[in-house]
Amino acid sequence: MRVAIVTESFPPDVNGVAHCALRTAEHLARRGHAPLVVAPAGPHMPDAAADPCPVVRVPSLPLPGYPQVRVALPGRRTAAAISAHRADLVHLASPFVLGVRGLAAATRLGIPAVAVYQTDLAGYARTYLNAGEAAAWRRIRAVHTAAARTLAPSSASVAALTGQGVPRVHLWQRGVDPVRFHPAHRDDALRRELAPRGELIVGYVGRLAAEKQVELLAETCTLPGVRVVVVGDGPSAPALRGALPGAVFLGRRTGDDLARIYASLDVFCHTGPFETFCQTVQEAMASGVPVVAPAVGGPLDLVAHGRTGLLVPPGDALSVRTAIQLLHVEPRLRMRYGAEARAEVANRTWEAVGDQLLDHYAEVLGERTAAAA
Repeated sequence: MRVAIVTESFPPDVNGVAHCALRTAEHLARRGHAPLVVAPAGPHMPDAAADPCPVVRVPSLPLPGYPQVRVALPGRRTAAAISAHRADLVHLASPFVLGVRGLAAATRLGIPAVAVYQTDLAGYARTYLNAGEAAAWRRIRAVHTAAARTLAPSSASVAALTGQGVPRVHLWQRGVDPVRFHPAHRDDALRRELAPRGELIVGYVGRLAAEKQVELLAETCTLPGVRVVVVGDGPSAPALRGALPGAVFLGRRTGDDLARIYASLDVFCHTGPFETFCQTVQEAMASGVPVVAPAVGGPLDLVAHGRTGLLVPPGDALSVRTAIQLLHVEPRLRMRYGAEARAEVANRTWEAVGDQLLDHYAEVLGERTAAAA
């Protein structure tokens, strides 16, 4: 099968869309298929030899005020790449700008498109503009309705899309690497460095941006015997350094270094309410770390309240603090939640999830063949 993956983001970008697109390309190549990736170009491109398949980079500009996000410029390169690849199917990863062009090209070429919903753009519009939510949903609805099938990563996302009138929505969750993210990578020397007085280490991993609401950890920073550790970068970093007294900021970390940090945490806390899935929660769980997360969106599928972690009301700093405090004074509960979290996701590998994606592709292609008969 020849698949063109048109994605709004791809490594070296560090985010859920980029990571999922990379894993998709890797799995297709491993299974003997022929993937091609079309993605925005950035200022510093990696060695193409490290890519799992050919990657066509489209000229782009940084988003004003948020340079880590790049927006593809108009042009014919996307359509030309899909055509030259002789794609059987187009995979649209979080389509909004470049993905819309990929969808238009697929339509002109008579190729079915599978759209993967990954970003709560309506929520982002609400956060950054305090307006535009309805316009964002109109855009999402138009793009996903035109696709042969939409894949959503959580039951909350499926409900949101179907509630907005998007047809043909199916659940497709994300995988995790249970070897890289493993409790065995816990590092006592790192723990002493982060918490020299033996404090409980509470970690956040992700973008430092307004929609993530990392400032909700400010109350937790005041707890005696607790050390907050923040991993990531983004436009909110300077403000957060002032808002989270005593927190340790480690910047952007990836690969085995990130896995070592996860496994060395006592509690993982995610604060953002706009997650369609929340891969960092799943990586923490695979690392054997109990999770505190908002009871909304993707975490509702991932965190079993009272078994693998604690769900709290979105946007409630005091509830976050209370949950952390409970896990601080109850080490046995913390250990039980961490063990259950690991068991919950250990078999949710990228290989298994990738094969589910191939099943979706096969069904879409079968439907297209049947309709043409």
